[in-house]
Amino acid sequence: MFEQLGLIGCGLMGGSFALALKRAGLVRRVVGYSKSPSTTERARQLGVIDVEAPSALLAVSGADLVLIAVPVAATEATLKAIRHILTPEMLIMDVGSTKAGVVQAAREVLREQVGSFVPAHPIAGLERGGIENADPDLYRDRQVILTPIERTRTHQLQRAHAVWKAIGSHVSEMSPDAHDAAFAAVSHLPHVLAFALMNGILGQAQAAQLLSLGGPGFRDFTRIAASDPKVWRDILLTNRSELLRQAQAFRGALEAFEQAIAAGDGETLEKLIGTASQARAHWRISSGKPHF
Repeated sequence: MFEQLGLIGCGLMGGSFALALKRAGLVRRVVGYSKSPSTTERARQLGVIDVEAPSALLAVSGADLVLIAVPVAATEATLKAIRHILTPEMLIMDVGSTKAGVVQAAREVLREQVGSFVPAHPIAGLERGGIENADPDLYRDRQVILTPIERTRTHQLQRAHAVWKAIGSHVSEMSPDAHDAAFAAVSHLPHVLAFALMNGILGQAQAAQLLSLGGPGFRDFTRIAASDPKVWRDILLTNRSELLRQAQAFRGALEAFEQAIAAGDGETLEKLIGTASQARAHWRISSGKPHF
């Protein structure tokens, strides 16, 4: 049981975490702060938080659990705003989709308190953001990746495992660099492809007609193109080196298809499709639900 959750960022991710803790009886009080006062007020009206804080610092004051649920580019500024009030007893986590930059910011800003910071990435979300869409079941049966560093205190890491498991998540660990390399391939590049496909169609004179003909396959492939632009701008920029490596690998695979199509080489084309088809048919999510 935590006495107080200091929630910085009262949106979908932070709000869902607060609701999940409340439902599980894991927290007595939630004090929330968002950059927009109207968001914080709405969070209180919806019962997501109990107390509105006028600053990140005051949201953390008195907390024994802190969740930073802001865009990854805002993590460093957020840590700077709260560092003077942090104590070794506080468990501090984030929910950012990239980790290397977050960890570097934590090392530089938190210094001796960095051992209480456990970076986390819940593989969960919706295209529709905002506190109105907060859901206590958002993290149930979803994977949560923790990316501890050598200075992470064992006790705090154990507490992080316990709290995510208590709200129904499947918890595992990776290094920050391994995390970013992996998610560049399975999350960040797919988002870029969905964005690019939509933009490629929108750039054509007959875009409206083309979109009207899209079926379930197009719907499923482009679903993630509806994601929040500011959130994904930050994710793509903070993981740019790994993302560009994956883009290069994809470009090579796409060129193989283009060459086979241009040459009318049906045998090669069938082999390329068969390789992908067989791999996808045997692919299973290890635990939880797909990453949006």
